[in-house]
Amino acid sequence: MPISAAFSCSSFPCNPPQPSPPEKPCRSSASVSGGGSGVAGVRMPTAPWMTSPLILPAEQILDLSKPRKKNPSAEEDNLSYRFLTSGVRGGRSREAMRKILKSVSLLRKILPSLPEADGSSEDMSVDLAILNALDAIPASEVGEGRRSNAPWAAAKEERLLIPRLKKKRFFPKAETVLPEAELERLRGEAMKMRKWVRGKKAGVTPEVMKGIRKAWRKNELAMVKIVDPLRQNMVRAHEIVETKTGGLVVWRKKDVLVAYRGENYQMGTKAFLSKLNSSLSPITFNGITNGAIIPENKQALSSFSKDMELESQRDHGLVDVSLYEREANRLLDGLGPRFIDWWRPKPLPVDADLLPEIVPGFTTTFRLCPPYEWKRLSNEDLTYLRKLARPLPTHFALSKNTKLQGLACAIMKLWEKSLIAKIAIKVGIQNTNSQQMAWELKRLTGGILILRNKFFIILFRGKDFLPSRVADSVLEREAHVKVQQLLEEKARSKAAESFHDRIMLETATSSLGTYREFEDIRTNYIPRNNVVCKGELGIAAEMENLKKTLQEQRRSLFILKAKIGKSEKVLAKLNSSRSPSELSADRELLTEEEKESLRKIGMKMDKILLLGRRGVYDGVIGSIHQHWKHRELVKVITLQKAIQQITHTARLLEIESGGIVVAVEKQGRGHAIIIYRGRNYRRPLNLTPQHLLTKREAFQRSIEVQRRGSLRFFAKEREQYVLELKRKLRELEQRARGFQSTDTEHPEDLN
Repeated sequence: MPISAAFSCSSFPCNPPQPSPPEKPCRSSASVSGGGSGVAGVRMPTAPWMTSPLILPAEQILDLSKPRKKNPSAEEDNLSYRFLTSGVRGGRSREAMRKILKSVSLLRKILPSLPEADGSSEDMSVDLAILNALDAIPASEVGEGRRSNAPWAAAKEERLLIPRLKKKRFFPKAETVLPEAELERLRGEAMKMRKWVRGKKAGVTPEVMKGIRKAWRKNELAMVKIVDPLRQNMVRAHEIVETKTGGLVVWRKKDVLVAYRGENYQMGTKAFLSKLNSSLSPITFNGITNGAIIPENKQALSSFSKDMELESQRDHGLVDVSLYEREANRLLDGLGPRFIDWWRPKPLPVDADLLPEIVPGFTTTFRLCPPYEWKRLSNEDLTYLRKLARPLPTHFALSKNTKLQGLACAIMKLWEKSLIAKIAIKVGIQNTNSQQMAWELKRLTGGILILRNKFFIILFRGKDFLPSRVADSVLEREAHVKVQQLLEEKARSKAAESFHDRIMLETATSSLGTYREFEDIRTNYIPRNNVVCKGELGIAAEMENLKKTLQEQRRSLFILKAKIGKSEKVLAKLNSSRSPSELSADRELLTEEEKESLRKIGMKMDKILLLGRRGVYDGVIGSIHQHWKHRELVKVITLQKAIQQITHTARLLEIESGGIVVAVEKQGRGHAIIIYRGRNYRRPLNLTPQHLLTKREAFQRSIEVQRRGSLRFFAKEREQYVLELKRKLRELEQRARGFQSTDTEHPEDLN
């Protein structure tokens, strides 16, 4: 049927149908025309009010979708190079291009043995020829356009690649010593434990060791809870617990360690020490056996002995360490025992607290700055040294504030190999003062402090630092030069005497710049045993100092007086800009009873007007009139101290405002001025008078008044000081005249 038949009235039902979802067009074999010829149609989506389907012929439907454009060249390229890149990962990277070239070279070798297909061998030879031609083109023959190298060109460049070092996995000693079944049993028991020994900030201290041994008396396991800062490096805490206790750490979780005492553990500290002594007796360190060191210090026995063991193992190559750690250990060898409770990564620093406090014959090293060099550090040098010190290992660990001569010797020995000495401050030790430590080390070593905080002290050896051998050679050379100078002086004096005898004439030999000239001046012109001459010289020196001081004080007094004159000119200019009014002759009179009642009312008022440092200016008068708008009285508070100033302020307010001063009373720290507006008061048209100073001018005037008062005070003090200096100078002149009269009366005292 025709399309219009689908919209006939007979097709609509009485009730409107429910809206149906939109339908997608689909193929249908229903007949479209009334002739009944079977033509395939497309079912189209219908409106919500339509009940019958809508089927249209396929040729009457418009396809509004955009067709995809096919790129035959890209498909051909993909197909042509797919046999080279199908099994290669990495896209266009160097490794991928290197693999592609390798496959091409292999293809060249096996190409003659392949069966020749129709046209395939010719195409392959053409591709290989093009590839060889691209590789053979030099860079100079490329045009001026955009230069881009072929992806496979970078594959031929061989570069040195430094692989990133992977962090080595930490293998606990318990996994290699204990059987697996025993280790699982111990770990299961460790998970059930609820009591632990709490560590200290200072590390595994003797108190913690005592708690671990106490726990081992009752159980084969002891739980230790690590606190900051050692908690930040639990691997290091694992090693410290095993090193100090002699046991095995079988379980570790977060900040908790569980140590196993072992099967052959002997109860008591003496048994443990004897076992440790016997196990470490054959080990030597720097030519000294451990057996000679152990009996001396029983308190630090465990930590020090284990330190010796670790050092000996490291020296013999039994411990696998990195290059960084080996170089740092080589730098710190021979400086002192190591600090076992170090909470940061290795290498272990030297324990500065175990170094000797006093070194016999200790002296600061001789220093000499190179020629044309300034020993002070610039800002750039300081920044560079701080950046240089950041990645360096920590050399020493310190907690003492004083008696650091042993540490100073170790630092100066370290400075012969390193520019910087990095000292860490131990954590958890009471009464540590980094400022006192830095000052003491700087005094003993003579170095330069480039950084100090609550964690580190970093000292630079200085540009004038000399190693011990160089300093000894320099001192020896200076002593030799002094001896040569004395010999030259003797030879010159002998030559002068022989020359004088040969000429036989009385000629004066020149002794300028020689040692003889200094001796002649001291013997002839400065009599050492003459008391009168010494007193006269002292008086003359004191007189010169007084004259110099008097001249300086006179000059400063002159400057003060000039400033006072300048300030008075500014004040005169400001005062000329205001012209106070005159007191009116027609004034209103008040009886004593009225004044008393008004005074009582004014003293009870809460609303006040406060006078500041500016004094009376146009804004104050305007505020008084604003007060009088709502009330008859105004209470003005002034903080002036002198009675004359308070009276002058009250009179000035009365004249400028036109009111009547009722009373001036003491109130708090200041005085209250109560002013009555009068019965015949009329509000003026302009509240602020034009003949008074403005707020800014009043502030400038107050500043100048204060400046002038200060200048007058200091000028008065300076005048008194000048008079005192003149009096002292007159006394010294009289004493000098007395010495001169004594010299003329007793001339024999001069020799």
